[in-house]
Amino acid sequence: MAQLSPLLKQATPVVVDHGEGVYLFDSDGRRYLDFTAGIGVTSTGHCHPKVVQAAQEQVGKLIHGQYTTVMHQPMLELTRRLGEVLPPGLDSLFYSNSGSEAVEAALRLSRQATGRPNVVVFHGGFHGRTVAASTMTTSGTRFSAGFSPLMSGVHVAPFPNAYRYGWDERTATEFALRELDYLFATLSAPNETAAFFIEPVLGEGGYVPANTAFLQGLRERADEHGILLVIDEIQTGFGRTGKFWGHDHFDVRPDIVLIAKGLASGFPISGIAASKELMSKAWPGSQGGTYGGNAVACAAALATLEVIQEEGLVDNAAARGLQLLEGARQIGDKTPAIGDVRGLGLLVGSEFTTPDGKPDTATAQAAQKEAAARGLLMLTCGAHMNVVRMIPALVVNSEQIDEALGIWADVVADVAK
Repeated sequence: MAQLSPLLKQATPVVVDHGEGVYLFDSDGRRYLDFTAGIGVTSTGHCHPKVVQAAQEQVGKLIHGQYTTVMHQPMLELTRRLGEVLPPGLDSLFYSNSGSEAVEAALRLSRQATGRPNVVVFHGGFHGRTVAASTMTTSGTRFSAGFSPLMSGVHVAPFPNAYRYGWDERTATEFALRELDYLFATLSAPNETAAFFIEPVLGEGGYVPANTAFLQGLRERADEHGILLVIDEIQTGFGRTGKFWGHDHFDVRPDIVLIAKGLASGFPISGIAASKELMSKAWPGSQGGTYGGNAVACAAALATLEVIQEEGLVDNAAARGLQLLEGARQIGDKTPAIGDVRGLGLLVGSEFTTPDGKPDTATAQAAQKEAAARGLLMLTCGAHMNVVRMIPALVVNSEQIDEALGIWADVVADVAK
């Protein structure tokens, strides 16, 4: 009898029957608060009626129209609609299916457009699991170990993770920028560096937000040396951080934006956005794919964008995110095992550490599992998997945040003594 690969380690034992909003229901009818949102994917909640209707209607019209063979209206309309929300000047789109594919497409574009071989990524970043994307991922060795040799031309610079270094944010930022300049002098000369790839908030790396001084420092160096600034908004885009784009918090201009996850409320679609001028510098035939821009996924994405706008979900993410972060910090302040609580919008992480400041993976894992047993689903992240992260759908309300915080407080009190 066939079975799933044993390498797929399940975060919870839940077998889902159906979902509604921020809730999942298992095969026995038990209800769970889902603060995983499919790792930030179900932005409008599970089975939002408008998204369901759009997908159902599209299934009856056209399921698949391969988009280098024929074009279809949902993709054309989605492109027009994204043009209204993308950063100024990014008016050309390429669609694919997953975040990793978007990263690879942006890497290819960056190298072809600049004629340069190298890219710089930042410590703690996650960009995917395919060969190039996993080479660019430094949030944990589990994503890149065991299938070397990896891709050449990737260099890693520090991210201003103040808590990890034990510094204030300014000191961490000055250090990170200084080390980036040192990297230029020792590893990858600026005229051989095609792009910076960075997340506005480290995702798998532990939910660590960037800051304005750091991202503007990258922009200044990019402008000075003709380097492209690629902002990975795969997890932070579409309102997740309380602004439409994560980089909106930091007043920085990207050359390429990567999109996926929350765009279509669970349907697989991703892409890259750049200016037409930049996109045109890629080599003919270098972009394509069988399923990219799938008609049903595009229809779901259009409905998702409408729901985000009509229901004010970006503002809701900002307000509920502050509520969630404040509540989690109050719990953390009472819990010696939690060394730091941080986040941006509806991305909140609680980092567990031992009394001497070392990562406390065991307690974090125990707390995450106990929360699931009590009806609250969350995930862990970070290099040592010692950060418990909360990622509710953007439709979450105040009462649901309070319910989750109540469960979390009880769990932490019992597990992290």
